[in-house]
Amino acid sequence: MMTGHGEVKTPVFMPVGTQATVKTISNKELKECGIEMLISNAYHLYMRPGREVIEKAGGLHAFMAWDRAITTDSGGFQVFSLAELRKIKEEGVEFQSHIDGSRHFFTPENVVEFQDAVGSDIMMPLDECVHYPAERGYVEDSMDLTLKWAARSKKRFEELESGAILFGIAQGSTYKDLRKMCAEELIAIGLDGYALGGIGVGEPPELINEMTEYTASLLPEDKVRYLMGVGTPPDVLEAISSGIDMFDCVVPTRNGRNGQAFTFSGEMQLRNAPFKEDFGPIDPDCGCFTCRNYTRGYIRHLFNTDELLGLRLVSLHNIYFYAKLIEKSRKAIREGRFGKFKDDFLGQYRSGN
Repeated sequence: MMTGHGEVKTPVFMPVGTQATVKTISNKELKECGIEMLISNAYHLYMRPGREVIEKAGGLHAFMAWDRAITTDSGGFQVFSLAELRKIKEEGVEFQSHIDGSRHFFTPENVVEFQDAVGSDIMMPLDECVHYPAERGYVEDSMDLTLKWAARSKKRFEELESGAILFGIAQGSTYKDLRKMCAEELIAIGLDGYALGGIGVGEPPELINEMTEYTASLLPEDKVRYLMGVGTPPDVLEAISSGIDMFDCVVPTRNGRNGQAFTFSGEMQLRNAPFKEDFGPIDPDCGCFTCRNYTRGYIRHLFNTDELLGLRLVSLHNIYFYAKLIEKSRKAIREGRFGKFKDDFLGQYRSGN
């Protein structure tokens, strides 16, 4: 797909840079891993450093010194997670800052305006993300609100004549008829791409895959389809099978900070005692900076002594692994052998766990 900061090949994985940074990883390292696009978060950027600072810096790309594409989430999930600190109205949502308790009001319009002002390449509209499980009546009301907000977001987006891309977010929890209704109405609104929201919010893995496959099948094949916040390497490959083009997830960095490394032969917890005298790389076949220079035993030592380098090295390895997994997936798709690639990967990956 074409963005304001260049072409992005799909499928694409976006490391999460919630507060204009991917935790512990430099932009240079992200590029060396092959990362084409990041995702940041409008709620957190709105709170700190704020619109005025980012605009004075020349926009989000200049502020964080990243010259490739940036997606921004609307911050809806963060706002709605503040359960006792917010009030939902049809106009928008009133909430208190999790930082200092100050009061704010998000509307579909001002969320689009904020993302436009900071120079987002791909914007997400304000929506309500419902946790699992949820009663049907609540999900239905929430979906109606999400659709009204999507239409208002589109109207304001067009008024701004933004050069960015605006997605819609298909909700409906685990109710297939509601997901179908939501997808159809979003398509009628007419958006540049479509995200699958409310998946990976507490469901068992088989339900995540079922709802992903079903919802993706409802969305136009000629538009980018984005699965928000999912997931593990097997989740990613299953979703690609369903036609998903974009992913973001904190798993590679969050788990990396806890010592968990991902490899094509499975996962490993580098804090564990068996690695104490293991002087091989995390993955002998990996070309990342960590695997070229450091051993499992040394990384275990770093975690056991609470040295920050340990969590940085494993996070870097995991980002590289995800980038390579996506790169290999693209190649397999081009060559018409993705099904076999997925089966071979899953067999090897699961046998190593």
